[in-house]
Amino acid sequence: MKNLFQRLLITVALLAATLSASAQIDTTGGRYYQPVFPNVTISLNVAYGSAVTFSGATQQLFMDIYQPTGDTVSRRPVIIFAHEGGFLTGSRTDAYMVAVCRRFAQLGYVTASIDYRLGFNLTGLAQPRDTPEVARAAIRGTQDMRAAVRFFRRDAATTRQYKVNPRYIVVGGSSAGGFMALQVGYLDKASEVPAYVDVAALGGIEGSSGNPGYSSAVLAVLNLSGATESVNYIEPGNVPLCSVHGTADNVVPYLKGRVGSVLPPKYVVGSGLLNPRATAVGVRNVLRTFRGAGHIPFEGTSASGLAYADTTFRTIRDFLRPSLGQPGTVLSAATAARRAAALQAYPVPATTEIQLTAAAGTVFKPHTAELLDATGRVVRRFQWETASQLLPRENLKAGLYYLRSSNQPPVRVVFE
Repeated sequence: MKNLFQRLLITVALLAATLSASAQIDTTGGRYYQPVFPNVTISLNVAYGSAVTFSGATQQLFMDIYQPTGDTVSRRPVIIFAHEGGFLTGSRTDAYMVAVCRRFAQLGYVTASIDYRLGFNLTGLAQPRDTPEVARAAIRGTQDMRAAVRFFRRDAATTRQYKVNPRYIVVGGSSAGGFMALQVGYLDKASEVPAYVDVAALGGIEGSSGNPGYSSAVLAVLNLSGATESVNYIEPGNVPLCSVHGTADNVVPYLKGRVGSVLPPKYVVGSGLLNPRATAVGVRNVLRTFRGAGHIPFEGTSASGLAYADTTFRTIRDFLRPSLGQPGTVLSAATAARRAAALQAYPVPATTEIQLTAAAGTVFKPHTAELLDATGRVVRRFQWETASQLLPRENLKAGLYYLRSSNQPPVRVVFE
């Protein structure tokens, strides 16, 4: 009986390994790195949802989808891009969006350039420091981008017209589109949105722009000259982040400050603070800093603009490749909810101590927690007294550990 049980465990383990491997993306033969497809097929005006605008009208939402011509692979990764324009202007057919979608489709990706709801009230901006209007526009755009993610998951589960792998969907955008991508990737709790935005009245962070019943979780975030409300959106266990930003950006600050002078006052944090935050909490990230460059330099048509565009392309390409070799996005709502509720432990790796923090929105109660080594042996028990607490390293050796607390999933800890 014991031998039968052992054989059963081995069989299950092998099956799990096989399924995990088959779910990953095949990057051999230069695919997703070299332009192995000279031609691209474009599906124009693909409807992916509809939503109510700031003025109360209903807007149908469209995207253009780019696929490598002649590709025979049946489960391909997707990159969804959103254009710039300060939530007031721009289109899915902007020159940079067309160019970047074409270029990644030639590598083997399925790419999409989306339209999203534009516009916001320019009256009644009485907030002394931050206007709620730009923030609300960013939420509406984020809801639309989430609907675009769900569109591809729905397609993968039904008609499979675009032959995508639902676990490998990346979001990215330029300027305002970068705001949206950051919020899709890292804004996962309504409590993180400032109260003056009244996110509940907008339909919550998920919204109702289309394709309900499917996950809007993503594999990675591409932030091109974008920013967001707070560095604290990025938490341990979040998806990887790739940012590209000019240090002389006077529209969206590289560090922190007010969004461009022609817009109502809105204060944000840019890539120069978001990526260090990602490093501090153990989120894989890349920051391509363009010294002395202004806003969206990669969208210029001059020789320098084209050079910035090429560097941006290569930065994204190289950043995404490791993610394609990973198991992919967790799509289970239950798993996602447990991960959101889990404790946080950072930085990763740590040297002398780690910061323990109970996730926002959870009720903290003092309890006994344990630190396990890589073999599962308990190497320390301690009393976790407060929601935010430092755990000193003391005599622990360098290596990988797991923090076990109450009924939460174990959290990875590394000492160097």
